[in-house]
Amino acid sequence: MPETDGEPSAADAEHTIDELASLSQVPSRTIRFYQSKGVLPKPVIRGRVAFYGKAHLERLELIASLQDRGLRIEAIRELVARIDKGELDVGAWLGLDTQLQEPWENDQPCTVTEDELYELAGRKRAGLLHDLVRGKLVERRGNVFVVPSPALLSIAARLEAAGIDLDDVLRARTVLEKHVGRAAKDLTALVLSRAGEGTDVDLAKTAPGLRALAMEGVRLIFAQAMQAELRELARSGRSAKVARPRSKR
Repeated sequence: MPETDGEPSAADAEHTIDELASLSQVPSRTIRFYQSKGVLPKPVIRGRVAFYGKAHLERLELIASLQDRGLRIEAIRELVARIDKGELDVGAWLGLDTQLQEPWENDQPCTVTEDELYELAGRKRAGLLHDLVRGKLVERRGNVFVVPSPALLSIAARLEAAGIDLDDVLRARTVLEKHVGRAAKDLTALVLSRAGEGTDVDLAKTAPGLRALAMEGVRLIFAQAMQAELRELARSGRSAKVARPRSKR
């Protein structure tokens, strides 16, 4: 995608706002809105008429691309301000953004029938559909079901089959999401702070390798922490509270 410097050339500015709207497929009112928010360069004024050129077309294309990536207008304004100052290579940033938005797991939402849902869960019992919907592992839409995370559904079903109540599985999920989510925020803040110190790490190049290493690191650290907790549970004698009672003869 072309990178603009935010300063339209007077010789290049030959389109009225209606012509710009036709060329870019962006309504005139939206173009005026972008100008009011400071994300679109000012037009060249000749007499009482505003004229636009190539820089405006390229900027409108960039704005549309950034909006497609989920950026709000405030974030777009900050980005284009850095682009206009020469502080940011938009091509390099878009490449990094693509890397950062790639999924870490091959676990995509899917839509299934009731029979397919039971097959995905690996079992069928009375009340299972209700419990899965209540636990937000599944969303009912008419005669079909949307599964946001088939892998998570499979784990929950396997744990229930192993004798763990589904409500407890869902509580455990909440605990993990809370603490792992916090860890992800802290690690992201660490990366951003290091970037602010001027490190030479090219995140676009290192992201794929870091992804695999980070997941392996989390798995290992969590396994070590759980091992320590369970050993302490055994040493303290508290494990007797969860031991199966002796059957009566």
